[in-house]
Amino acid sequence: MAVTSPFQQLLDSTPVRRRSDSVADVATVWFEYGQESGRPLVFVHGFRGDHHGLETIAAHLPGYRILIPDLPGFGASAPLADGSDIGGFAHWLRSFVAEHAPDAPVLGHSFGSIVVAAAARSGLQTPGIILVNPIGAPALQGPKKVMSLAALAYYRIAAALPEAAGESLLSAPPIVRTMSIAMAKTRSREARRWIHDQHDRYFSEFADRASLLDTFGVSIGFDVSQFAPDIEQPVLLIAADRDDITPIAKQHRLRTVFPDAQLTVLHDVGHLVHYERPAEAASAIRRWIRARAL
Repeated sequence: MAVTSPFQQLLDSTPVRRRSDSVADVATVWFEYGQESGRPLVFVHGFRGDHHGLETIAAHLPGYRILIPDLPGFGASAPLADGSDIGGFAHWLRSFVAEHAPDAPVLGHSFGSIVVAAAARSGLQTPGIILVNPIGAPALQGPKKVMSLAALAYYRIAAALPEAAGESLLSAPPIVRTMSIAMAKTRSREARRWIHDQHDRYFSEFADRASLLDTFGVSIGFDVSQFAPDIEQPVLLIAADRDDITPIAKQHRLRTVFPDAQLTVLHDVGHLVHYERPAEAASAIRRWIRARAL
């Protein structure tokens, strides 16, 4: 039985349209939320997710037309043809924006923040960038190194096993649930139940084990700070003070690396701002867009 979202009424009242096309030679599926005549925004989701993860923020932004593609290799989109690397993801995103939402502000969450930052440094045509829970520090340095290497070993083992065993390991409910429990910070039982259901449903919708392993390598091999000094557009960072992936001190430092960045900190929330605090994230986005006249 489906678990009802705490925001179900708002989600049910938000128009959604499914689209598909070839983008940079990748069969890409995306979803448009809100008014067809609204100001376009492009949202880029995180690792192992798909468009569902960001639709709650989209539902809190009435008046906009929000395009959320499934990243190559996730959800209903095909993987990158030549292997999943940061250059391929950046090229795909530049192509998607140019073809379907020219000059729209672009938002990236988690791994999506790396993709957006890489695309911005390499010529993404956008007037502004929003990064939610950005990956702001190297995963293979500091206290997260051991955890990152352990996760890399997990993905390598899953890719090396026979297909059925590898798929089973990657989609194992106890592993998916452990990840979900670790990231969720809300005290609401209703919200936690819905978050876990979302991860149970969509966290294993990847194209194949090889592209998943490659993409994980990208996710720990790059971070936003590597691209930030060369990003000329104004940037809004929305960070959380209980994010276990990039500590808040690193987010304050990340803000100083950009030529033009503003930091909004949400309190008593972790890496799942898009699930736990979508209204506050949407309000910050709306204020920033209006202040910048984007």
